[in-house]
Amino acid sequence: MSSRQFLRLEYVTSAESRSAGWHDVLGAAAFDGAARDAERALRGDGIDVPLAHVHAPVLGDAREVLEVWRIGAPTQPGSSGHVRYSHGGDFLFGSVAVHEEELASVAGSGPRTPLEMATDLVYREMYATLAAAGNPTLIRVWNYLPDINLETHGLERYRQFNTARHEALLACGHAVAGSVPAASALGVAPGSPLTLYFLASHRAPAFIENPRQVSAYRYPAQYGPRSPAFSRATVLGEGSEATLFISGTASIVGHRTLHAGDPAAQTRETLVNIEALLEEAGRRSRTAALRLETLAYKVYVRDPRDLPAVRAELASALGTGAAVLYLKADICRRDLAVEIEAAGGGRAAE
Repeated sequence: MSSRQFLRLEYVTSAESRSAGWHDVLGAAAFDGAARDAERALRGDGIDVPLAHVHAPVLGDAREVLEVWRIGAPTQPGSSGHVRYSHGGDFLFGSVAVHEEELASVAGSGPRTPLEMATDLVYREMYATLAAAGNPTLIRVWNYLPDINLETHGLERYRQFNTARHEALLACGHAVAGSVPAASALGVAPGSPLTLYFLASHRAPAFIENPRQVSAYRYPAQYGPRSPAFSRATVLGEGSEATLFISGTASIVGHRTLHAGDPAAQTRETLVNIEALLEEAGRRSRTAALRLETLAYKVYVRDPRDLPAVRAELASALGTGAAVLYLKADICRRDLAVEIEAAGGGRAAE
């Protein structure tokens, strides 16, 4: 029998997570109101687990939710610079947060904006952490930045972020196309820090692109000085053990937004894109077990008034049993009302 651990994602309340215990938790993210209770519980239990605080309100009935990644075995914590991390078996989870104000005085004396300085810092520290851990492959990154659509210093902040991420990858000796992790980048509350959390594995994933879309790292120059450096999905393992990580996905075909102003239609188009990724991932990982209803979803909604329409489309496509977490967040394009990410489909690969 393999000694490798199996990665499992849960969306739970703070009380549910504490009831289940923290001994096998690799890392977690807390959304809005859940962070304080989770941090208090961890301190009270003497547990050292990396916990990312994402300043995005939970929509719907459950107001305090944690995203918990378990491996079914004890983990070992550590820290490096601003990064807190934990590793166990094949996996490493890390989180890092930096307030741009900390770097504003430095940025003011040079050509880079505070957001670009913060992005450069968190990405360099993330890759330094991975290098010290034996260079596991980055498989998934979550990025949360305030005022993502705001223009400052003559450039939209999302484009500033992409520019700095691209340059940090090159500076650290990593690819900016092809073998790049799945990722999301969302806008959160003004004044919150740039927050990043990530998963890495000592087993290399397959990097998946969507045949319906231009690869994000091949976007034309109209979308900014540097293209977003992420794959549409990654898949770890094969057959019944394949685990899929789908990047933030939206109503984009080719490289253009479809159905602007219609959140329900955007949700349907997004699900078509996710189905295309499932088919491509199934072909690459030689499994037919990857289906819409087997995944856990995180759904970002720009305007909470659109939640009923978005939720109705998800319920129609997924049924009532799927794990779905709804968050209020700004999407990387102003004409996008919804973005969906997903993970799961099996146990983490042996």
